[in-house]
Order: sequence, then structure tokens, then C-alpha cells
Amino acid sequence: MKAQVGNPQLLRTMNERLLLDHLWEHGEASRGELAKVTGLSKPTVSSALASLESAGLVELVGSLSGRPGPTTAIYDMNTRAGLVAGVDIGRDWLRLAIADLRGEFIGRQDVRNTARSSADLVRRVRSLAYQVAGEAAVDWSAVNYAVIGSPGVLDPLTGRLGFAPNLPGWGRPGLVEQLRAALQVESAIENDINLAAVGELARGAGQGVRNFVLVSIGTGVGMGIVINGSLYVGGRGAAGEVSYLPAAELSVPALDARQRGPTETITSAGGVVKAAEQAGLPARSAKEVFATAAAGDPLAQAIVIAEGRRIGALITAVTAILDPDLVVLGGGVGRNLDMLSEAITGRIAELGPLRPQIVASALGDSGVLHGAVARALDVARDLLFHRRPRGA
Repeated sequence: MKAQVGNPQLLRTMNERLLLDHLWEHGEASRGELAKVTGLSKPTVSSALASLESAGLVELVGSLSGRPGPTTAIYDMNTRAGLVAGVDIGRDWLRLAIADLRGEFIGRQDVRNTARSSADLVRRVRSLAYQVAGEAAVDWSAVNYAVIGSPGVLDPLTGRLGFAPNLPGWGRPGLVEQLRAALQVESAIENDINLAAVGELARGAGQGVRNFVLVSIGTGVGMGIVINGSLYVGGRGAAGEVSYLPAAELSVPALDARQRGPTETITSAGGVVKAAEQAGLPARSAKEVFATAAAGDPLAQAIVIAEGRRIGALITAVTAILDPDLVVLGGGVGRNLDMLSEAITGRIAELGPLRPQIVASALGDSGVLHGAVARALDVARDLLFHRRPRGA
């Protein structure tokens, strides 16, 4: 059905959304400035602003005077007209943030994930949500939309999460529905590394970069892909599951390698620890291996160099296929780019002429939360606009 070009209500709605989007993206402005950038007449702008202000989506934030003519009113979006939440569920940590409509965190907590079962984990996420809301002095029910970042890929047909071996039981039937029910707000669940890439696009190293990848090396190994400024997830949501790329060091993958992926088995934090054990270096974590290397231990340094070479081979494979403008390296292991860089670039040089630009994540542990909030804002803004009280 075609829209009627002259429909007054439709035109009012379009004008209101045009102004609101400009304020969301660019910040405060006067009526004259809004008329200039949108091409709308000043009376039309005034009418639309009055309607948005009545709906609580726009507010008067100041005025300019001291020059000839009437005082100039300054408007901006009401950043507290709604709230969103981002949740990051990892094997070791649970992170949750509540943000206003510009994506600024008004409350956040990071706690160790000590859950003993998937049901226990759901309860802990719910408890954390209410704790953060209390810290921010808001009701959790005021959250309009939440996005949950989790390892794995959600199958929209079955509602099950696959490819999440680091969270045992996380792929069982009904879990996603239980998680949404526990939070009691409209929500979506997305792959955590994809969200980290969105976070880098919105607030990190990927700002202004149209084509880049985030390669995360930590508990797991994964990749988020941004093409033409948008997240790319593939036909079934599994684009970027680079943990399953073949690894030369594993000619016949063992069961663990088939489940977790050959590349993840040897390149993840667990792979670093295993390499240390095989070399006779006692280490309980990859962090400890890197700290020992930084202190000058030659054995630990050799392990770090080997890890860098594995990452370099992975980046070469990714670059050969996607040719990104930028590779952002993140995760608990990947963030050590200062120690890994020489081995990574050396291995890339050995493998061919490709020379991708590689930088460390600008957001660190906050990447998934920022990405989740950015995705939640896209939905919440539409919800708030369409549910606003209509003027006459």
C-alpha cells in the first residue's frame, strides 16, 4: 500500500522523526539550526518540537541571548526518556550495564561468574540486573530493551545456542526463553564477539572505519566482521567462527579440537597454558605466562612468540578472504599486542604480500557491553518513538 504524499499525519510523523534523529546523532540545536539542516520551515520545526516535547522525547536545555532579536531556545533529546541494558555473559565474568538513550552508562557491575549450572547462571544474571538498577537509582522495569551477549550462535528456528563449548549446558532447549523471562524486559541475544565488533564501531578503534574485523583471542577465539559500516553475520549467524579454521599443528583434530575448533584449541588462553605446561613452565593462566615473559623469562618469551605466530597465520587467512581496512585485536590474550606484534607481523610477512593494519582494541573488557547497548539503542529508539503519545 502506497503512502499518501499529502497525508498530514504522515508528514507530521516523518518531520518529528527527522528532527529527533538529528538530535540523537548530533546533539543540542536551536529551531533555526534544525530548520537549516533539515530543510523544514521554522513553523514546521516548532510544531514538531512541541509535539516531541509533549511526548517527553525532547526537552528545552537552554537558551542564547545577548544579541539582537528574541532569545534563542536550545533543544536536545531527553536522554532519560528511556533506558537500555547490555549484558555480557562469559565463562569467567558476568558484566551488565544500564545506559541512557545516548549510550552513556548510568550503572555497571562486573562480577565473577561462579555459576555451577545454566539455571544458576540465569538467576545470577537476573540478580545482577537488579543490583545495577539499584546502583543507578532506577527501577529495572524502566529498561525498554536489553541485548545479551553470549558465546555461541542463536538458531532462530530452535531457539538454542550452538558453538558455545566454554559454557557447559548453555545450548540446552528452553534456556534462551528462561533468560528472557528472568530479565522481564524485551530483549535479544547475540554473539558476544559480534557485539564487541559493534562496540568498536560505535565507540572504539573502528569508529569511522567501514570495513574491519575484530579478532578476539581469549577463553575462546572468534571474530566479528563489519562490512560497509554494518555487522555481517552470514546466512546462519556463524560468520566469524574462526575457531574452526584448520590449524597446521593439528593434522588430525582430537575430540576437543573438533568441538572447540582446531584454531581455538591451540590459540586460546587455554592453548597458551597447555603450551607452557608442555615446555615445563608452571603457569595457571595465560596472563601469568605473559607476565613471566614481560619479566624476561626466555621460556615464557618463546611461548609468547609462538602464540604471536599462530595469531599472525590466523590474521593472514582472514585478510586474504575479507581484505579489511583494519584488524582490531582483542580478548585477554589478544590485548597483549605490544608483546605479540613482532611475532604477528613476522609471520604475516612470511606468508605473503598482505600487510593489514593491526591495532589493539580500544574498549578492552567493555567492548561487548558497548556493542550490546548500541544494538539495544537501535531498537529502543524505535519503540519509544512509535509508542509516544500522539498530539492532535
